Amino acid sequence: MTPYRNGSISIGISDFLLNCFVTSPTWQLWLSLPLSLLFLLAMGANVILLITIRLEASLHQPMYYLLSLLSLLDMVLCITVIPKVLAIFWFGLKSISFYACFLQMYIMNCFLAMESCTFMVMAYDRYVAICHPLRYPSIITDQFVGKAAIFILARNALVTVSVPILSARLHYCGRNVIENCICANMSVSRLSCDDVTINRLLQFAGGWTLLGSDLILIFLSYTLILRAVLRLKAEGAVTKALSTCGSHFILILFFSTILLVFVLTHVAKKKVSPNVPVLLNVLHHVIPAALNPIVYGVRTQEIKQGIQRLLKKGW
Repeated sequence: MTPYRNGSISIGISDFLLNCFVTSPTWQLWLSLPLSLLFLLAMGANVILLITIRLEASLHQPMYYLLSLLSLLDMVLCITVIPKVLAIFWFGLKSISFYACFLQMYIMNCFLAMESCTFMVMAYDRYVAICHPLRYPSIITDQFVGKAAIFILARNALVTVSVPILSARLHYCGRNVIENCICANMSVSRLSCDDVTINRLLQFAGGWTLLGSDLILIFLSYTLILRAVLRLKAEGAVTKALSTCGSHFILILFFSTILLVFVLTHVAKKKVSPNVPVLLNVLHHVIPAALNPIVYGVRTQEIKQGIQRLLKKGW
């Protein structure tokens, strides 16, 4: 097909092919089962968590509203990535349309940044709860959660939209095979005939500005929390204070650890198999989503009791 442009967007090709673990076809077979189980677990656990928070009046609190937002973001990321990967594994459906590819790219960038921002707001919630407990009810209100949610949505929806727009404006003049399971920005952009330096710089600057600033604020919140906790002298106060942050801290570890390993494998990509960063990129969209509701369900007594009551009503 002869490439051409429509306005400012190149539509020389009508679709892309996702070349997913082609060099190691056995990976597809062995990954399909655990990946599908993780996807079902992520969907089921988050739905149960959302229903429990919705139906249990005792859970109608700002902290659980933020957790509900995190669950919704997890589910959207899972649905955006995992079904397409499984379709490639099971049915060989590698093709993805030009516009669907850039839509997936936008959702992944946008909702990943939204998750990071939500963790930052949750860290502030824990900071106020421990460092300013008497002022907590007046600071962390339903109105605060509403404003925080608007900020999370607006900041990340607007800042990340430039990435897929710039990638879609590139001139794709023939090659359409993406060496990835998903439409990652640089995996797609490198197929174009244009200079992708701006795309590369934008991806780097945007990622580190959004995720980096969130992680710095999270680290600052937990530094202040730890300092306040170490000053507590009442017996059992330290353990009780830390237990209120434990679940949130574990979720941040899930989120940041996989992301860190993914970045490190890209830095050392000459020393590792090219399939490794692709695998980590896929797993990053499903493992935190599957484990987040389980961690909160196990460690938070109110959620655990709410789920038990919900299950009893169901039976």
